[in-house]
Amino acid sequence: MSEAHIFTDVDMARGERFELGGGEAVVLSLSKPGRDGPNEDAAAVVSLGEQAGVAVVSDGAGGHPGGAKAAAIAVRAVCDSVVALGEDLENLRGAIINGFELADRAISALGTGAAATLAVVEIQGTHMRAYHAGDSMVLVTGQRGRIKWLTIPHSPVGYAVEAGLLDRGEALHHEDLHLVSNLLGTQDMRIELGATVSLAPRDTVVLASDGLSDNLHLDEIVERVRKGPLHRAVDEVAALGRKRMEAPAEGAPSKPDDLTFIAIRPNRPV
Repeated sequence: MSEAHIFTDVDMARGERFELGGGEAVVLSLSKPGRDGPNEDAAAVVSLGEQAGVAVVSDGAGGHPGGAKAAAIAVRAVCDSVVALGEDLENLRGAIINGFELADRAISALGTGAAATLAVVEIQGTHMRAYHAGDSMVLVTGQRGRIKWLTIPHSPVGYAVEAGLLDRGEALHHEDLHLVSNLLGTQDMRIELGATVSLAPRDTVVLASDGLSDNLHLDEIVERVRKGPLHRAVDEVAALGRKRMEAPAEGAPSKPDDLTFIAIRPNRPV
């Protein structure tokens, strides 16, 4: 039986844990420190029985009207499309793509200039595939810290890092870090499908809005999520992100924003 847990406009004190397929997922979403308006991130996890699940993160684009509404539309569109499948997991990829396209049209139809990123992960047994539009991150790390998968942000800075023109650490301080080149709700939205990744028993999958990736170095995220109880790892990552945003330290990244992420351990160790 399919079951979706959706988070929109929340400010959570700690992560919330769910069963997801054969493993577990922990969701945490923080509002930008000092923000008067809504949290413009949204997230969801969808359980699809004992061996499959979907996780979703969306970030309403900063500087665009209705960011929170756009993110909520994006997440709900994917969840509705996936839940409608029931047990028909052979068509899961098509349902996710359909969710992207429905969300894109619905956000465009608002007519307000609203836009959002969208990152989705499907897990079936020991395999994972990522889908994304924008700069929300999908990361897979092994227990020893080896990065098995990392999305390329759809942004000028993200492409510069991938091309070797900009150091990853320097990128966190770049003046154009906020620019995103691919968003739902725009005329030229495109969906990037990742390769199928084989997951080992103790691998960890992370989906996150840029509130995480703009405030922690990649190795800081990996070091905290790669081992130990997942709920504790999520709370530690969120605490560091909040600290960076509230009290910037010299040389450390600090970009106050909503911060939302989902950490998944797809397989319970035997």
